[in-house]
Amino acid sequence: MRVSVPGIPQAILSAAATSTSKQISPVTAIERIASFLSPGNATVITGAGVSVDSGIRAYRGQDGRYMNPNYKPIFYHELIDETERGYAFRQRYWLRSYLGYPPVRDALPNTTHYALAALQYKGVVPRLITQNVDGLHHKSLRDVWSSTNLEERILELHGTLHKVHCKHGHTVDRQIFQDWLSAANPQWKEYADDLERTGRQPRTNPDGDVVLEGVQYSSFMVPDCPSCMLEGKRNSVHKPEVIFFGESIRSEVRERSFADVEQGDRLFIVGTTLATYSAFRLLKHALTLKKPVLMLNVGPTRADGIAGLEKIDLPTSAVLREVVKALVGIQAVEDPVIKKMLSSGIMKPPEDDDDRAPRAAG
Repeated sequence: MRVSVPGIPQAILSAAATSTSKQISPVTAIERIASFLSPGNATVITGAGVSVDSGIRAYRGQDGRYMNPNYKPIFYHELIDETERGYAFRQRYWLRSYLGYPPVRDALPNTTHYALAALQYKGVVPRLITQNVDGLHHKSLRDVWSSTNLEERILELHGTLHKVHCKHGHTVDRQIFQDWLSAANPQWKEYADDLERTGRQPRTNPDGDVVLEGVQYSSFMVPDCPSCMLEGKRNSVHKPEVIFFGESIRSEVRERSFADVEQGDRLFIVGTTLATYSAFRLLKHALTLKKPVLMLNVGPTRADGIAGLEKIDLPTSAVLREVVKALVGIQAVEDPVIKKMLSSGIMKPPEDDDDRAPRAAG
């Protein structure tokens, strides 16, 4: 089976490298975005760039290329392979994800998450589609709609890291699965605890794993599903509820993503290169329907050069809080919910002095 990792066409990357296009100032950008969103009923699509300030690394840098040129994801057909070869793939995936999940679990929403939450609270953005699997949009909204089903307001296009299911459909909370991995791998539990205790947690990729060097994955045990064992079956094929490369999005998610675009009067795209076709086709659908589209992202994207697309090349954190203030006016001071949202959210963490992959002891 031949499956490729989606990317930005080389022609766009080359054009971006030699481009001398003029960037607009943050002040002008704030005015333009506020004007675009002011009629309301906007659908928003977000990507990995939105979570960077929360400490979760994006796949691509400002030049649109993968920041790790040796990036080798595990594909869907590899993860679910029931042979010994498939088990080896699962050992590699689950060890890297076992170490990478705690920083995602503990990550906090940043100022962009809260700015978008404020726009949802005010009804400017009734529908938000995210490609991210970190759950940070949900965290930023819980203070406002703690008793409401947030899945009605947020569509996770590519799933979530916070649930795991086996091949027979038994689903558990991710932290429970982490506990199973810890019990099956006490030596790695000790290593993970040492990473957390010393503050040497590695930077986590958007899909929740980390790069490891000098590691023998064959020592990592992937436990059998307890529910399957109760049914008299042995099964160690587990997968997070995330869409892997080579896996299709469920039909109901695909249909809802198109419906969310159709129900909006305009489309605002934030912090994504649209490299995956599942997101890129939503832009194409909006343009086919003659809906106005505005994009806020740093660096080249798969959509560059498409007629009808307006793009602002700035970091989301530089403008979105001020966009909310421009839209809500005095409510930024008088509405306690808006006031809290505009004062919440972590800022971009300092750059790592040593961002190399951790090495396991022994």
